[in-house]
Amino acid sequence: MAREAVWAVITGMYDAYAREDRAGIDRLLHPEATIWDSADPTLITSREQLEKVRDARPADGPPETGVRAYDEVVDMWGDTALARYLLRVDFAEGEPEIVRTTAVLRRIDGEWVIVHIHENTL
Repeated sequence: MAREAVWAVITGMYDAYAREDRAGIDRLLHPEATIWDSADPTLITSREQLEKVRDARPADGPPETGVRAYDEVVDMWGDTALARYLLRVDFAEGEPEIVRTTAVLRRIDGEWVIVHIHENTL
């Protein structure tokens, strides 16, 4: 059941992303989470940096039509979990983008939160 709870956090993050719900995403991220975003070469170490990367995403190009995490492998050690998975991003035009992703989660006060994400576009 704990693995399912971890995976629910991951899929919940992408559900919030698809709704353009930044607050919904942020509720699943630890306030000090670090992120290697596939669209930015620097390690994101604060919410302020994350907002800048989010705001810098180009508005041109074909719109995204879907996002889905799949082929997950989740391992757990006590209050730490490691999730590895592929993320498929579909667009109105062109080929989908596949992003190889690793997320580290911690159980804090009974809730799983993401403390690190590493994205790599294939």
